[in-house]
Amino acid sequence: MSQDIQAEVLAKVAEVFDKHVPFHNLLGLGIRRYDASGVEVEIQMKPELIGNIHQKILHGGVTATVLDVVGGLTAFSGLVISRDNWTVEQLQQRLQTLSTIDLRVDYLRPGWGEVFSGTGTVIRAGNRVSVCRMELHNEKGSHIAFGTGTYMVG
Repeated sequence: MSQDIQAEVLAKVAEVFDKHVPFHNLLGLGIRRYDASGVEVEIQMKPELIGNIHQKILHGGVTATVLDVVGGLTAFSGLVISRDNWTVEQLQQRLQTLSTIDLRVDYLRPGWGEVFSGTGTVIRAGNRVSVCRMELHNEKGSHIAFGTGTYMVG
């Protein structure tokens, strides 16, 4: 598979995650970058996302969700670039079965901020299971949380 086709597949996946998943839309989650070099997901703080009303801190469930979305996207990109002989149809089928097996979240500090961004890296890209590490930062660069996720990719 050429790099152009890889980029096209990742762009289509980004559009699905960014525009067609109702829960992502409810949260206001947006994909800022999704290519072979990585993923960056962004979410703006809004009153509906507050978990601690006294301190106006991002809800831990929102933090976990952002990390999980980043992990899924990261795992899928690792699958796409892991070998050259995928067909678009094979990748579409694998996308339909992409799911979280396990997610661990470590909350490092309170989720204060206005804009939060999540990034991820592949630890292991397997044919059926991938493991990723994800991070969440606020607009000041404070490391809010990190996660480790295991994803079914095949």
